[in-house]
Amino acid sequence: MNDNRLGSAVSPYLRLHADNPVDWREWGPDAFAEARARDVPVLVSIGYATCHWCHVMARESFADPEIAELLRQDFVAVKVDREERPDVDASTMAAAAAFTEQLGWPLTAFMTPDAHVFFAGTYYPPTPVGAHPAFRQVLGAVLDAWRDRRTEVHANASAIATAIRQGTTEATDGGGDGRGGAEPSLPSVDTIRGVVDALAQGEDADHGGFGGAPKFPSAPLLEFLADVAADGDDQAAGLLERSLLVIARSELTDADGGVFRYATKRDWSVPHYERMLYDNAGLLAIAPQDQARGIADFLRDTLRRGDGAFVAAQDSESTIDGRRVEGEWYRLPLGERPRFDPPPLDDQVLTGWNGLAIRGLAIAGARHGDDEMLDLARAAADAVLAAHVQDGHVVVRSSTPRGASTAPPTIEDVGLLAEGLLELALVTGELRYATAARSLVDDGVAGALEVDPVLAASGTATGEQPQTALRSGTVALANASALLGALTGDDRSRPAAARLVADRARTGTTRPLGHADALGVALSLQQPSRELVVVASDPVVLHELRTLAAAARRPGSVVVAVTPEQARAWSAAGFSLLDGRDALDPAAYVCHDHVCALPARSPEELTAQLASS
Repeated sequence: MNDNRLGSAVSPYLRLHADNPVDWREWGPDAFAEARARDVPVLVSIGYATCHWCHVMARESFADPEIAELLRQDFVAVKVDREERPDVDASTMAAAAAFTEQLGWPLTAFMTPDAHVFFAGTYYPPTPVGAHPAFRQVLGAVLDAWRDRRTEVHANASAIATAIRQGTTEATDGGGDGRGGAEPSLPSVDTIRGVVDALAQGEDADHGGFGGAPKFPSAPLLEFLADVAADGDDQAAGLLERSLLVIARSELTDADGGVFRYATKRDWSVPHYERMLYDNAGLLAIAPQDQARGIADFLRDTLRRGDGAFVAAQDSESTIDGRRVEGEWYRLPLGERPRFDPPPLDDQVLTGWNGLAIRGLAIAGARHGDDEMLDLARAAADAVLAAHVQDGHVVVRSSTPRGASTAPPTIEDVGLLAEGLLELALVTGELRYATAARSLVDDGVAGALEVDPVLAASGTATGEQPQTALRSGTVALANASALLGALTGDDRSRPAAARLVADRARTGTTRPLGHADALGVALSLQQPSRELVVVASDPVVLHELRTLAAAARRPGSVVVAVTPEQARAWSAAGFSLLDGRDALDPAAYVCHDHVCALPARSPEELTAQLASS
């Protein structure tokens, strides 16, 4: 009997498994209630739609009728899309760290009916390979433990759950997400700059980048280097320039401009061919003009939906001459690719990841004077606001053409979308994006987010965990809060931002890879403030002044470009930095802590003021 329940799922990853003989369930209280009623363990298999080794394990094991029967008889089997449910993934990954250092996807975990992990690993082959047991062997060993050593199983599971609870409590003690309370200490500017020295020691002098194989683009780390470089650090500037150059020239960047998830070799060769929205969006914010234009073209031509939103990823696998193969389509010359179907898309629209793309396009569009990038950002913002935001609150994390997921929005969605909308508002002068961002920041700072009921009951909700490839939603929320403070004069915003990033930034001084984005915001919060306000009714003049101001962006600065009419609207909406800025046209104001020099009336005057400020 097959009772697979994934056929109606919204997630493309879950739907890929709808035809498995395994009786898959979606994550939720019902699956764990069934396990309690049957007194069986829960297999939780976590992956995502473009994950190559997830595909491999599905073909080797989850399509096997004998394994499916074993799972049906002795387990409740639950499939989770880590993109749809990052909360479940983060909690399970934290528990899995007790069993293996080689964390990744597919993530294979075994839980008690109380949702406590008692064993976990990643990919398991169909037959033993070296020290890696076969999946059947793992299932047999888990069942033996469940039947014969139940007391030990529960003791281990309880200990892991307790460790997760303690770790989560320690990470949040002394901080708090509200606007009240004392401002916590941030690592000093000198300490943050010292991190660059440590990164320089880890640079691969032969091939560029950091460390050995595999090599990741690590956009948050590179953006941290960009922040320190903009603050006058030549060493950071050199590390950034060399890293971006090798990424652009290596096999990690495809001929169409898109960037693959990582390279399997130290010399940046042999990519892992899946292409994620978050990698490309993160690089957009810091890439030089040609590289940024290539990435924007990839987003426009491959990941963009008809409504303007961006889907999550493109697969590594495609069908060539009837064979399902990894990477072969990408290895074809561009001119030959149209002969074959391209790798499929993970067609989820994720709120947070789109926020990251909006931010990257807005920053790059302003810096490089590229209006098409701004148009792409506007269209994505409008699509996400229409479908995923209601009455100023994020109500949908993930949607596809089949509908909206029931997965609750996370801090990633609120923070990244707020930051992206605010950056777009600053560049375009469109007030509606700023007011939407302000509402989202209020939500995020207040901590008004739903916790998954299974994780809440088990006490294993971890909150947002450090990430090496994706900008943190918590950090993005902090940055958006600080920017809003500069725009409104609200003196509560900076302490709120500091509370959000303080713990992460302190950890980042010794472990920068997962916390580089927090270090960048901590640096920004400790710099003298600088506000650049550009006002012009002539589009050509506004464009030129805005590009000059954007190029001068550095930590601790806010840059806003508006028409006189927009300046009046912003002022009326409570953004006091724009008060009275409609009096002169054109005018560019270079201000420090809201105290402004005489307005520059031409690009030449603005250039001179920026050089001396």
